[in-house]
Amino acid sequence: MLISDFARLGQVSVRMLRHYDAIGLLVPDHVDPSSGYRTYSPEQLHDLNRIVALKDLGFTLEQVRGLLDEPVGPGELRGMLRLRRAELLEEARAVDVRLTAVESRLRMIEQEDTVNPDYVVKTVPAVRLVAQRRTLQRDEIGQHLESMFDAVARAIGEVRGAFDVPMATYAETEEGLEVVAGFVGTGPAPEGCLLVDHPEATAVCGVHLGEMARIGESWQALHRWITANGYEYAGPCREVYVRAESPDQSDWVTELQQPVRR
Repeated sequence: MLISDFARLGQVSVRMLRHYDAIGLLVPDHVDPSSGYRTYSPEQLHDLNRIVALKDLGFTLEQVRGLLDEPVGPGELRGMLRLRRAELLEEARAVDVRLTAVESRLRMIEQEDTVNPDYVVKTVPAVRLVAQRRTLQRDEIGQHLESMFDAVARAIGEVRGAFDVPMATYAETEEGLEVVAGFVGTGPAPEGCLLVDHPEATAVCGVHLGEMARIGESWQALHRWITANGYEYAGPCREVYVRAESPDQSDWVTELQQPVRR
């Protein structure tokens, strides 16, 4: 059978048959030495059908080659298929997560008629804060947070350079919000401060630009995204003040980190 006829019968392309030949997966029954024309025997259709069937199940060409070279028994094939099923289920789950995220973003854009910030799910490192801790009501945070940072900065004093990253965390309690504000560091806690450890976590992260008076809106949008994408909260939320220098806060950059789990 000419390669074109064999390809048509096996419902594959001539190019694919040439590729199988090149990698030694399905070699023609005969190659004319003068013209180079490839011909196949009808019996090879069985091998071609098996290659196509295994590829349709998601096996790689290397795995297909192994199955053709060393035929396996029903038990081993059953095990391979179960493993492949697990892989496909995981791929489907990943696709479903992405699809949910896309649909969530579309809903938010349609509802608010604006492009929402980009959120990423990433691993945030464990951190130790030299900090102060207070329990505050939400409307008290603005008036107390700066003074908490100032108190820690004064306590750190001359070793201030070792604590360059300001950070605050917020945890819901029955009395209000437990606020921890301080600087990332590794040294001992100076007088008037304490060391607070936060573990490594998987977190949904976003960025708030500008003044802190509107950071609540950024948190609300991030929380809506978390809920819409099927995550649960798994620890205090964190604010990392990436840039916090100008007095009017116009150029401030704050990363919002909310630890989550599925």
